[in-house]
Amino acid sequence: MGKEDKPKTIGDKKTLWEQAYREETARHPERLERYSTVSDQEIGALYTPESTEKLDYERDLGYPGQYPYTRGVHTSMYRGRLWTMRMFSGLGSAGDTNQRFHYLLKHGETGLSIAFDMPTLMGYDSDHPMSRGEVGKCGVAIDSLADMERLFEGISLDEVTTSMTINPPAAIMLAMYIAVAEKQGVSRDKIGGTIQNDMLKEFIAQKTFMLPPKPSMRIIVDTIEFCTKEVPRWNTISISGYHIREAGSTAVQELAFTLADGIAYVQAAVDRGLDVDAFAPRLSFFFNAHIDFFEEIAKYRAARRIWSRVMKERFHARNPRSWMLRFHTQTAGCSLTAQQPYNNVVRTAYEALSAVLGGTQSLHTNSLDEVLALPSEQSATIALRTQQIIAEETGVTNTIDPLAGSYFVETLTDRMEQQAMAYIEKIDEMGGVVEAIERGYPQGEIANAAYDYQRQVDDEKKIIVGVNRYASDAETSIETLKIDESVETQQVERLKALKAKRDNDTVKKTLGALRNAAQGDENLMPRLIDVVKAYGTEQEICDVFREVFGTYRDPGMF
Repeated sequence: MGKEDKPKTIGDKKTLWEQAYREETARHPERLERYSTVSDQEIGALYTPESTEKLDYERDLGYPGQYPYTRGVHTSMYRGRLWTMRMFSGLGSAGDTNQRFHYLLKHGETGLSIAFDMPTLMGYDSDHPMSRGEVGKCGVAIDSLADMERLFEGISLDEVTTSMTINPPAAIMLAMYIAVAEKQGVSRDKIGGTIQNDMLKEFIAQKTFMLPPKPSMRIIVDTIEFCTKEVPRWNTISISGYHIREAGSTAVQELAFTLADGIAYVQAAVDRGLDVDAFAPRLSFFFNAHIDFFEEIAKYRAARRIWSRVMKERFHARNPRSWMLRFHTQTAGCSLTAQQPYNNVVRTAYEALSAVLGGTQSLHTNSLDEVLALPSEQSATIALRTQQIIAEETGVTNTIDPLAGSYFVETLTDRMEQQAMAYIEKIDEMGGVVEAIERGYPQGEIANAAYDYQRQVDDEKKIIVGVNRYASDAETSIETLKIDESVETQQVERLKALKAKRDNDTVKKTLGALRNAAQGDENLMPRLIDVVKAYGTEQEICDVFREVFGTYRDPGMF
């Protein structure tokens, strides 16, 4: 073409590209009939300035540390401080897990994260018949304050922050943690950390529940109210999308249902009479880092923007810290495969990188063997080193929000915001998330999404390397961690000895006071602390709750 024939506008150049693209794909057909994210969001071949022409920088992006926080909640982000590196740790007895804590701290972990065994998660002591064969198998067994003391032996609770992934008995574990700190001489106002404490997502997805929704919400608000006054550095709830995603949701569903849960907790605390700006800065979130790299980055950016607007416009929060969505991320357990398990190292690295580029405040990287067993020391070290390599070697922490302005990322961020808000508005129309759960709405949406994804995998429209493509008949043998049966025997013996030597009259008295408080409207946290300091056990406390509030049974869905 001569100079006079050259295209003069972006539109002209786009037309030429489209023509060339059609010619190219005619000669070399595209690899897939349809390109989409792991959540089945359709993806175009190219994104241009036209894709983001409605983007308003001040309204939709702004600057890091400024409303609407799309670009991050801290002004300097990782140039000022790296994210907290936590490895989900819990195995066998409290003593076993204490050894793992010391090992990981020695190797550069900067925050603790506790996985509890199934009996502890469900509110049963290790000597209960329901606990047989499960003690210490999928996490650490904690029956009493004595176990919590062993768990943190040699670890000063004013020098670390601790995240506890537990829900029905979350308030009990918090009471034990406070008691351990005070025995160390550390006052309540000096300890920092997080309890997950998110029962709504349990009814939606993970299904470790004990009490019905309304008393569950009452206890959660009790912890928010108590910590706002007594434990100001504690994150009172980690509003969790992680398990929603693990149950098979799409990224948009994870985002929408998590924020809807958050709205419900804020509303419940406001209804209690709490000032939103007194408690909202200590709310935190927990998201999944799945395998679709850009979809995850867009999800985190959209989450911050939606939450800031909800808090400012819906709840009229005035403190900018109340507008900030701070979140922990864990790489996707459901993306790990038993086939060719070393591939999981690669998956985890990319998922962790998406969390960092999305602006996470703390991060847990799954170990390559977690699809088979609790992680070994070696695999946990590789997972921790993955974070450290991202932080120290890749250069992605050198500048803040490096993908901002990407036509693709910004388009995907806007789309996820719009679709998530449509879900939230529908839940509002139902009367809120509790009513939506009772109707089975989020559960049904997740079940349908999980089915659609599995069908795409079965039809090879979604590829999982080593599973439905590039499979191998050769077996990969890796050593896995095994919890010896003696762990259960020894735990039960310790519990029996504790019950024999403690002051049982005091235990009975404090449990009675807890029962009276539960039957009224008194905040339960001070009573819980009294019981655990008397070495009342988790199940003794939960039995009081079950007696007063009743138990919840999943109605099931068909």
